[in-house]
Amino acid sequence: MASTADIRNGVVLNLDGQLWSVVEFQHVKPGKGGAFVRTKLKNVVTGKTNDKTFNAGSKVEIENVDRRDFTYLYNDGDSFVFMDTADYDQLTVSDTVVGDAKNFMLENQAVTIALHNGNPLYVEMPASVILEITYTEPGLQGDRSSAGTKPATVETGYEIQVPLFLETGTKVKVDTRTGDYLGRVN
Repeated sequence: MASTADIRNGVVLNLDGQLWSVVEFQHVKPGKGGAFVRTKLKNVVTGKTNDKTFNAGSKVEIENVDRRDFTYLYNDGDSFVFMDTADYDQLTVSDTVVGDAKNFMLENQAVTIALHNGNPLYVEMPASVILEITYTEPGLQGDRSSAGTKPATVETGYEIQVPLFLETGTKVKVDTRTGDYLGRVN
């Protein structure tokens, strides 16, 4: 058991049997009354956020979560196979744990996987990835970058919105958190 003084950003707490990651924390010492710690927590499994306040000095259970670098190898039906870059062990992760990251993962993609007691909790992608457009409607003469957007399918099969002037075969940078188009890559 640890006290509220050990709460930092990124620390994982075990509250009522669920794992919560600390997104923000603030130690508050008002003029009247006792000090307390105000936190913003994110559920590690579901991604739901919650605000919680702890009295200063109260005990909290901090869980040991191991974040390790992996390389995505291949999709095996409803699971994904990753290789640990340190010891080359393979790890099979279910579709539900991978979540939206599957929309942006190509073979040999470097990812970070958070493990708790050997069980994968979530897959963390880089902030952006470079993907090739495999299909989009052809642009018309006079289309400009500020004119609007059109749907485009990237090589993972995911559909994003891109400017009208982009064509099939163009490499684009995509934000992995939102799925937004960030720019063209030469």
